[in-house]
Order: sequence, then structure tokens, then C-alpha cells
Amino acid sequence: MILLDRVTKTYSRDTGAALDRISLHVEPKEFVIIIGSSGAGKSTLLKLLTREEKPTSGKIIVGGIDYSKLKDKDIPLLRRKIGTVFQDFKLLPGKNVYENVAFALEIVGMSNKEIDHTVPRVLEIVGLKGKEKRMPMELSGGERQRVAIARAVVRQPKILIADEPTGNLDPKHAWDVIKVLEKINRFGTTVILTTHNQEIVNKLKRRVITIEAGKIVSDRANAEYHS
Repeated sequence: MILLDRVTKTYSRDTGAALDRISLHVEPKEFVIIIGSSGAGKSTLLKLLTREEKPTSGKIIVGGIDYSKLKDKDIPLLRRKIGTVFQDFKLLPGKNVYENVAFALEIVGMSNKEIDHTVPRVLEIVGLKGKEKRMPMELSGGERQRVAIARAVVRQPKILIADEPTGNLDPKHAWDVIKVLEKINRFGTTVILTTHNQEIVNKLKRRVITIEAGKIVSDRANAEYHS
């Protein structure tokens, strides 16, 4: 599903490598947590996976697509296979819950009939049934993040990248979001989660990859996190 082979990313000669010859393999339907301090290289890794950045050297293959052979015109198609959720939600403030999620389908040309069929199902999965007409400002932070997750998965991507999705949330809402990510993973989507939250890592007991100074320093199944 995801293969990185000796991938290095250097932004400038003065700063050294943001990622330094990292190799990584993620199986389909896996749930992987990536941890590391700020500046360790987590964000660079995610940007390489979504093709916001290109590696300086090394090979990246995602879902059978070799990034070294990927043409710029095919990048939007790649990104449809990868849903992304951020810490700050990035919702459209002038659209309600339903419209925010439907927008992700409108921009790829899906018919209104298909949208009307798909959006309610996804809102039910993330626990927002009955809140379709609410505006983002009427929602809690956890609910807003669940709208963002619904929007990210409504096109049924093979991979969901969740970059610090609980960073702005209190513990209860954080767990609501994590439970939704686990549910989506059970439906067969590969989930990659970055987090600083030690409690989440320890309770989830999933595969944990630790990045320090651009290198993978540990990769363990059912791991716990000790800062």
C-alpha cells in the first residue's frame, strides 16, 4: 500500500535533511501512529505522501503508483485516493455540515443524485446524523473535526492521513474523533495518524513509528509512548 525506500528530503543545504534515508512499509488496512517532536520530520513525510513535496532521493510507491513516474496532471487523481484531516478543520464557514461534505463530491463532478445518496451515509458513520443543517460555528470542536473527517472520506479514499486531528480538542472530543478513525479503519481504509497525545497512543496499542531528527528510530507493534 505505502512503500518508502531510502527516502531523503532536503529543503536547503544549510539546514540538513528533513528526512534522512527513511524506509517504511505500510500494509493495506493498517492503522499506524507516527510520533516525534516538532521538527522531527513528520509533516515532511505526510507532504511527500500527498505529493505536496518531492523527495530529494529515494523511492515512494503508494497504492501501486510510483511517484517518480507521476505526472503533474495525475496528482489530483492520486489525492482522491488519499483523504487528509488537519488539526484546524479547514471547513468552509459559509456552508452547513451537509454542504461542506457534499462540496468534496461536487468538485469531482459527482451527480446530485449520487451526492444525496452518499453524504447522509458518511455523516451517519461519523456520528453527525441530524446535524446536517448546522453551520460550523454552531458545532463543538469535536463535531467540526468529524465533519472534516466525513469530507475526507466521502470519496472513499484508500488512505486517510490524520495530522494531529485531536490537537485542538479536549480529551472527550479527542476520543470521539479517534473512535471515528478506528471505525473508518474497520471499513478497510488505511489510517496514518500523527499525534503528540501520549494517552491516545497508549490506549490504542497500534503500530507506532517514532521519527527523530529525520530518521525512524523505532517501529513497533502494540507500542506504548513514554515521553
